[in-house]
Amino acid sequence: MAARLGRLLQPRALYLEVFVACAALIGFAIYLQEVENLEPCPLCILQRYAYVLVGALALLAALLPRGLGRFVAGLGILGALTGAGVGIWHVWLQLHPPKVSACGPSLEYLVENMPLSSALPKIFHGYADCTTIDWTFLGLSIPAWSVICLAVLAVVLAMGARRRG
Repeated sequence: MAARLGRLLQPRALYLEVFVACAALIGFAIYLQEVENLEPCPLCILQRYAYVLVGALALLAALLPRGLGRFVAGLGILGALTGAGVGIWHVWLQLHPPKVSACGPSLEYLVENMPLSSALPKIFHGYADCTTIDWTFLGLSIPAWSVICLAVLAVVLAMGARRRG
């Protein structure tokens, strides 16, 4: 049991665990968008980019030699903290919405009124209102959970970078 736990706490294993967690969280975001019809806002999209960046850097850190992997994990920590910062701003906007909130035209409007070559790049910007809370779990909104997850991912990457192995 202790040997198995020791293997799970080795740097490469921790980096791979971060990669798997990022992939699962992106998968859950796509599920919420496609199955639950929760349209992402621009800040949600930025947080998704943070997960992609952190996951890619964690995978790269797991594949590289120890010293270089440690450096790449450090970049992953910066990406996670940046994403968490976006999430904190998003939570603040949800708790203190401005009087006028405009996040841009709807996806339907873009597809119906623009050629696909112009509409396609805009699809990746997100269209929901950043101040709306559409979904909660245990009383926390999606961006609040995102802040928690990104902070945990940063801590796990730091653990991996600090461990010998």
